[in-house]
Amino acid sequence: MDRNTLLAFFLIALVLIFTPYYMEIVAPIPVEADSLRVVDNYAPGKPESNKKLIDPPASTENSSVSRPILGDNKERVYKIDTELFSASISSKHGGSLISFETFNYADQDNNFLNLINRLNKENLAIRYKNIDGEDVDLSAPWVPDNNYYSGPITKPTTFSFSINTGANKKIKKSLTFYPDKYVFDVNINLEDVADVVFAGTYSLGWYGGLSPTETNEKDDLVYFYSYAFQGGELVDLKVNDGESESMRLNGSTDWVAMRTKYFIASIIPALSHDVSSAILSGKNNGRDIYDIAVTLPASSPSFLRVYFGPLEYDRIKSVGKGLENVMNFGFWIIRPISKGVLWLLKKMNQYIPNYGFVLVVFSVLVKILVYPLTKKSYESTSAMQRLAPEISLIREKFKDNPQKLNQATMKLYKDKGVNPLGGCLPMLLQMPLLFALFQVFRTTIELRAEPFIFWVKDLSAPDAVFTLPFSIPIYGSHVAVLPILMVISMFIQQRMMSGGIEQQAQQKIMMYFMTGFFFLLFNAFPSGLNLYYTLFNVLTIIQQKFITGGPQQPTELKPAS
Repeated sequence: MDRNTLLAFFLIALVLIFTPYYMEIVAPIPVEADSLRVVDNYAPGKPESNKKLIDPPASTENSSVSRPILGDNKERVYKIDTELFSASISSKHGGSLISFETFNYADQDNNFLNLINRLNKENLAIRYKNIDGEDVDLSAPWVPDNNYYSGPITKPTTFSFSINTGANKKIKKSLTFYPDKYVFDVNINLEDVADVVFAGTYSLGWYGGLSPTETNEKDDLVYFYSYAFQGGELVDLKVNDGESESMRLNGSTDWVAMRTKYFIASIIPALSHDVSSAILSGKNNGRDIYDIAVTLPASSPSFLRVYFGPLEYDRIKSVGKGLENVMNFGFWIIRPISKGVLWLLKKMNQYIPNYGFVLVVFSVLVKILVYPLTKKSYESTSAMQRLAPEISLIREKFKDNPQKLNQATMKLYKDKGVNPLGGCLPMLLQMPLLFALFQVFRTTIELRAEPFIFWVKDLSAPDAVFTLPFSIPIYGSHVAVLPILMVISMFIQQRMMSGGIEQQAQQKIMMYFMTGFFFLLFNAFPSGLNLYYTLFNVLTIIQQKFITGGPQQPTELKPAS
């Protein structure tokens, strides 16, 4: 989980945990760069000491590289249209993507979003060394097996290519696309050249990473990672600014992948035990660029599957092999709640086309769900306020004896049947839900660029109306409207909770300070979360005003003579 998310969770937790105490004040009772990490016989649960560091390999600039295999010297490009995307397949590298435009997602200019750029056109590339240890260059255009059709496809369509490496020995590779999937198959056959492949293995990799796709590129880059999944455990690689690192994980591999905030490229071998190692590498010169690869045996054909497209949970999960583990639903306690919230929101969206109105209904449902607990909380708060004069007398009587003060206070609570922590329960119940909503609205593509009404154009991002020429810590550099509405509703709720008691100057300062802190904190949160929290506060105000009647005024008691 990234540092910003952890910080947000921590701040939310602080706010929710200390809100009851705050309300008591407001309503008083009187590795080195370019290193290569190799993990031998990687196994989940093994201690870190199993990882062995070795010297980095020599730079490819200084290593010998064999003569490029020329292929047929003529690049051929085939364009296909499916229900989900339009892709251009080049004969270079034996079939690589040079364009991939998604029909369901738009870029910042409202055009189809293209996930391929000039840096990552060397995707699905085969690499190996000959028996002399020289890198073999297979980047030249390969020979297509047929004159393939370009245009819309309505059934599985295969593009096959081959390249002659000499002595009539060929390497074969094919890509099969489906009309309704982001998944396509890759079949590779190096049997002809297996006897001249160094160590008998080659690699299939995706090089050049993925590009940022969001307006807020800084936030997008937070989610850039590369992964390998081995033995049921997820291994990730994240490089810091100005650093580079490579990691080789020996052993069978279920898949390797790289992701951005909303999109993923993954290579999934049909047989994980065919993979002898997974290779992850990354560098950061302004932004993260990752390479992923798996090593495969040259002595037999290899069958792989590639998922390239959006991080839609249902599609990712349907691929199998635990690929959904790349999705960030929060830590283990929050994860099932996040998945449940996403499922419910998507189900409601089938009947309510606007996710903003889905949130309106969702907040009402949550309010109904927690109503009995909230009602109990208000009753507890009212009871505490009625006991305020008696507690004040006890404090005055035992001000020099803290132990007796606590004993007398707890006895009073017990005699009156009041639970001093009764007001905390609804807030504690909301905490996991707020964390889950934070994750859902911040990281799931289903809510990307989903508008509500008026100025709220994207429920997964702050509803900024203008940008400041400077940035404020925590707050950011934009001004959003929903956080203002949220803190106003919170302020009204706090005033109602005070029961009309005249507050002291210190209490007023504290209330204003906390209101300002909430505004600074929530200004950077997704507008969907702020919309939900604002609606929940409004419903709470209505409940206090018209249903429970709000906290009662305490009755002033005088000490017995």
